[in-house]
Amino acid sequence: MRYAIVIERAEGNYSAYVPDLPGCVATGDTFQEVEGEIRDAIAFHIDGLRADGAPIPQPSSVVEYMEVAA
Repeated sequence: MRYAIVIERAEGNYSAYVPDLPGCVATGDTFQEVEGEIRDAIAFHIDGLRADGAPIPQPSSVVEYMEVAA
């Protein structure tokens, strides 16, 4: 499966979340670190859903960039 992730720069680190997996979040000191952490968090989250017998949400978020005048 391929899930959209959102990575945001905070004041002293980076944070990431997965819109299609509520509660699936991660943080890291660098962009690369948060990418690895959110990948692990997705796997952990899906494993937890399976263990609970809960449905695994299908990826449905669409990510797009839009140019706007500044």
